[in-house]
Amino acid sequence: MAGRSWDSVKSGLTSVTQEDWDEIDFQVRLVGEILDARKEKGLTQAELDALCGVNQTHIARIENSKADPQLSTIFKILRPLGKTLAVVDVPVGDRVTNRDMKTIMN
Repeated sequence: MAGRSWDSVKSGLTSVTQEDWDEIDFQVRLVGEILDARKEKGLTQAELDALCGVNQTHIARIENSKADPQLSTIFKILRPLGKTLAVVDVPVGDRVTNRDMKTIMN
């Protein structure tokens, strides 16, 4: 699967409910936002570990979508990146977009 885009992988999956898609999309966007924010701050995973107390190997697993972190872990990682999460109303039937994700993460 190396080199394939998320949309390409996603289009090949079948028998997934809309709720599953929404969760998967959110997780992919959340991880992307964490990775982008870390790089924008010029931090290595080890430096982020020192700032937030989440082990570098766990940060790497999160960034590579190999871990499903607890909400408390996400908050620990987001804080030194100057980010937080917010719960916002989404109209029924609407999906969270990349633009919405950027708003939620700020």
